[in-house]
Amino acid sequence: MANTSSAKKMVRKIAKRTAVNKARRSRVRSYVRKVEEAIASGDKSAAAAALKAAQPELQRAVTKGVAHKSTVARKISRLAARVKAISA
Repeated sequence: MANTSSAKKMVRKIAKRTAVNKARRSRVRSYVRKVEEAIASGDKSAAAAALKAAQPELQRAVTKGVAHKSTVARKISRLAARVKAISA
């Protein structure tokens, strides 16, 4: 358990930051799930719209330090390729 006042404050700060990051991560996953569901349904226009909405959320996760830049770039690339392949 934290002993000093600064350690106690750090525990509070970390708990707050963890809650914020958890919410951000959950939000990103929700957007990605919407894209996945649209791809599964086979609706290209809905999938493209969902991807367009998901991209800024994924990029925001990078700037906020929730996700790594390369991970997000890979996710966006793979989702875009899957959306593009729907009509083919």
